[in-house]
Amino acid sequence: MKPLTLATLLPFALLPATAGAQDSVAALRAEIAQAQQHLQSLNARLDALEQGQGSPSAKPPPSPASASQISIAPPKPETPRTNQTSLAQAIIPARDSVADPSTGASRPDNAPPPNDPELKGFIAIPGTQTLIRLGGYAKLDAITDSRAAGDTEQFIPSSMPVDGPHRDVSHFGMHAKQTRFSFEARRPTTHGNLRFYLENDFFGSSDSYQFRLRHAYGQLGNTYAGYGYSTFMDADSLPDTLDFAGPGAAGYLLVAGIHHSFALGKGNTLTVAAEDPDSQLANTGQSDSSVEHLPDVSLIARMERDWGHLQLGAVLRSLGYDGDGRSDRTFGGGLQLSGSYAVAERDLLLFGLVGGKGISRYTADLTGSNLDAAIDGDGRLKALPLRGGFFGYTHYWSELWRSNLIYGQLQIDSADALASDAFRRSRYAALNLLWSPAPSWTMGMELLYGQQQLQDGRDADTLRLQGSLQYNFIK
Repeated sequence: MKPLTLATLLPFALLPATAGAQDSVAALRAEIAQAQQHLQSLNARLDALEQGQGSPSAKPPPSPASASQISIAPPKPETPRTNQTSLAQAIIPARDSVADPSTGASRPDNAPPPNDPELKGFIAIPGTQTLIRLGGYAKLDAITDSRAAGDTEQFIPSSMPVDGPHRDVSHFGMHAKQTRFSFEARRPTTHGNLRFYLENDFFGSSDSYQFRLRHAYGQLGNTYAGYGYSTFMDADSLPDTLDFAGPGAAGYLLVAGIHHSFALGKGNTLTVAAEDPDSQLANTGQSDSSVEHLPDVSLIARMERDWGHLQLGAVLRSLGYDGDGRSDRTFGGGLQLSGSYAVAERDLLLFGLVGGKGISRYTADLTGSNLDAAIDGDGRLKALPLRGGFFGYTHYWSELWRSNLIYGQLQIDSADALASDAFRRSRYAALNLLWSPAPSWTMGMELLYGQQQLQDGRDADTLRLQGSLQYNFIK
C-alpha cells in the first residue's frame, strides 16, 4: 500500500489554520506540526496492518479537526457495464468436437451448447445490452483413398462407384472447404432472450471454394425462424469425426423453417416445427416434377440430464409429383431416437436410430439422392421404406488426447420400386486419434471404411486415411 505523504494532506490541513489565524505565522507552524504528527501515526498504523500486526479496531490518536475530517479510503471502482441477458444453463455434459455441430443448433431459451457452456468470446456493444461474437475455424484435410470413393472431400458411402474403368484407382487430395466463419448476436428483450446466428462453410461447389450458407436464423425466446438444422435432427448426438459427413444413418438436413418449444419442467421440452418440403423422387420422366402441397411437420420430445440426453423425433411429409398425363400424391413419415450418455469422467456414448417411409432426405447419406419415393410402372408414387442407426464412443486417454469409434448402417428395402442399380445399403465405420495441445488447435488422424450395396446385390467398399489440422478462432 502506498504510504500517505504530507504533500497529500497539507492543502486540507492548512484550510482551518488559514481561516483561524491568517496573520499568525506561529499558529500556522503549529498546525503544520500537528498535521505531521498525525501523518506519522497514520503511516505507522498502515505499516502495522500490512505486516499483520495491527488491529483493525484500534483507534488512531487524537488529531486536529482539519485532519480528522479527511477520508483516506480509496474510491470504489466503477462497475463495468455488462449485458443483462439471462441464459438458461447447459444441462447435458460438456464435450469436445472437431466439427462443432452443437454450436449452430437452436436450443430452448437459447441455452449454451455442451461444447461451449460458458459462451466465451462475446464482446459487448457500448451503450447497449447486445453481445456479439465472431467465431469459426480454419481446417485443412489431407485425404488418401485406397479405391475410388466417389466424393473425394466427404466420406459418403452412397456415392461410391460400384463399376467403372477407374474403380480401383487410388486417390490423394487436400482441401480446406470445412473452414467456417460465424457471426452471433445475443440480447435480452421483454419477450425473452434474442439470438441471431449466421454461419457458412465452402462446400458450395464440388470443384471450387464456393460460399455455402449453413445457418441464418433468429430465435426470440423459444420461437425460431430462418435457415439451419432441421428440428428432426439431433446435433448433440453426432459423433466427433474428422470426416465432415459423419455416419450416413445420422439425421442431418439444412432447411428453412419455423418452430416453437414448450418447457415441460427442468430439462424437458416439446418442439413443434413446420419446414420447407422437397419431394426427392426416383424413376421420374422428363415431364415429371415434384409437387409440394404442405410443409414437413415435426414433433420433437427431448429430455436433458447431467448424464446426457434423449430425443425422440417424428416427422410427417406430403410427397407428390405431376407429369404428362399422370400425377400422384402420398404421405411419408418416420421416427428417430437419439441421445448421449456420459461414461466415467469424460467418456461419452452417442447413438441414433431412424426408421420410416419417405424420409431419405433427412439422413446424412441420402439427402439429395432422390430416394424419398419412387414412381412405379403404373404411375403410382410409393414412399420408400428406410431404416438405420449408428453409435459413437468417445474415450479420453488424457486431457490432450482422445479417440472416437463410430459405426453406422443405412438401408432401403424396395426392390420392386427401384432400378437394379439403385442404392440398397451403406455402411460407415471410423476410428480416430485426436490431439488438442491447446484449446485453439487440434490435429489428428482418422481411418474410415465405407461400403455401398445396390439393389441387385453388387457392392463396393473403400478405405480412407484422413489427417486434419484445425485452428479455432475463439477457443
